[in-house]
Amino acid sequence: MKIHREGTNILILLFLVLGAVNVPIWLFMPPYTLPIIFTSISVVAYIFVFNFFRSPKRKYQGERKNMVVSSVDGKVVAIERVRENEYIKEDSIMLSVFMSPFNVHANWYPVDGTVEYVRHHRGRFLAAYLPKASEENERSTVGIVTDTGRKITVRQVAGAMARRIVTYARRGMRSSIDGHLGFIKFGSRVDLYLPTDTEILVKMQQKVKGGVTPVAHFPEN
Repeated sequence: MKIHREGTNILILLFLVLGAVNVPIWLFMPPYTLPIIFTSISVVAYIFVFNFFRSPKRKYQGERKNMVVSSVDGKVVAIERVRENEYIKEDSIMLSVFMSPFNVHANWYPVDGTVEYVRHHRGRFLAAYLPKASEENERSTVGIVTDTGRKITVRQVAGAMARRIVTYARRGMRSSIDGHLGFIKFGSRVDLYLPTDTEILVKMQQKVKGGVTPVAHFPEN
């Protein structure tokens, strides 16, 4: 399993810290009951963080024209009509996917197209599943125009645990469904804002996979 580049330094540092804690315990705290407990906890903690930073290589196999693919692994928590005032600047369908700490946290581009807008917003760290998190939490907004001329907004939203949003997208860059848009460390959600005539292909509470699951389809112009 490949480890995402955002986790390499964290995993190395965590390994060193856990080693520095466990070695003295084994050397100076016999009998072995306490060292075994500490080491077991350390192994579980390291596996949890290791699992969080995994980065599976994915290649979308379906039809790409007019297709929107999930940006992240997780569960659909919102499908509703809202006003998107930052990039699209009109009524849109918001489709939100919540990532638990056990999901892959790499973020994929949802469409093939060109990045037109990127902006980071400072904010709060409310629980990511709350509706107001999209507007009040720390977040990064990416605006993309698809190859067929459709404009969509992708919003990376921090959660109660997530304290850092990484966005690789830059204005003028090519977006590809197979490419990474960014990474959100430890929890949160990603919102997609789509034109109101978009056909939604998923349901509430449905589990989706980033770069794999088709979530919406644009009708032909």
